Amino acid sequence: MAPGQGDTGGMTTVTNPVERVRLRVGDALFLKVAGPDGYAHRDRIHLTPGPRWFAPDSPIGRVHGDASMFVGGLRALLLQSLHPLAMAGVAGHSGYRGDPWGRLARTSTFIATTTFATGDDAQEMVDRVRAVHERVRGKAPDGRPYRASDPHLLSWVHAAEADSFLAAHRRFGERPALSPAEADEYVAQVARVARALGAVVVPETTAELAEVLESYRPELEASPAALDTAHFLLSEPPLPRPVRAPYGLLAAGAVHTLPAWARDLLGVDTWFRRTLGGPAGAAAVRAVRWGMGTADVRLRDAQAGRPAGR
Repeated sequence: MAPGQGDTGGMTTVTNPVERVRLRVGDALFLKVAGPDGYAHRDRIHLTPGPRWFAPDSPIGRVHGDASMFVGGLRALLLQSLHPLAMAGVAGHSGYRGDPWGRLARTSTFIATTTFATGDDAQEMVDRVRAVHERVRGKAPDGRPYRASDPHLLSWVHAAEADSFLAAHRRFGERPALSPAEADEYVAQVARVARALGAVVVPETTAELAEVLESYRPELEASPAALDTAHFLLSEPPLPRPVRAPYGLLAAGAVHTLPAWARDLLGVDTWFRRTLGGPAGAAAVRAVRWGMGTADVRLRDAQAGRPAGR
């Protein structure tokens, strides 16, 4: 199936060579992140009528719909890996090495569904993930038991994600940036999803988010699994070699926005990431935004009932 045909909306012929490149890049990025059924999932999420948990132009919609999420997602994985029990569950059950793109597609579909889909579809997605969490349990290498449904671990995973998505958006998001009040609203909005998943200690403001993250510091460590995750994400990503250089710019942006203590624990604070990670990440996000703009056009066309690309 050629890019722009079939479930991507029946594109008409694009003659501008720059737009053709943009179309191919956008398709490749979108389908890599959202999975092979990404366009079908997108249409169901955005085109199904009904009340939503959140307005699309609210802070959660602005953050989760922005290209800075590519950096935020990487940052979240690096930060989350520092909790040994949370990392034991990921290493033992999620297949982050064996099926990294499948895991990414499942995560991105969950975020998109709970952010933009109807309330019924969002709740169905939450129920499905909670059922999976109930089956994820075992023992960490040090012998401590873990459960993915443990409210304490759920709170850590949530706080690391919320902090990462917000930090990436503040540094690399499309302007205008969120105001302090809007950032607090974002934290309060994602709290609804965290509670639905079973988290109990859930921050409602950016100040509370910082406090929750700080409270976990004594539990965090650079376990062998955490260091392996960092090496996998930063040094040997599952990508063709020509794509690794631009990916490295995104990764540099992710590391650049991590707290200094997290960079030190993971041993990822190179000179390039520390000094040029900001500009590198900004350039990479701009490139992703340029490419992914084709998906936005298709979505607007689909919402208007027009064949995409016309």
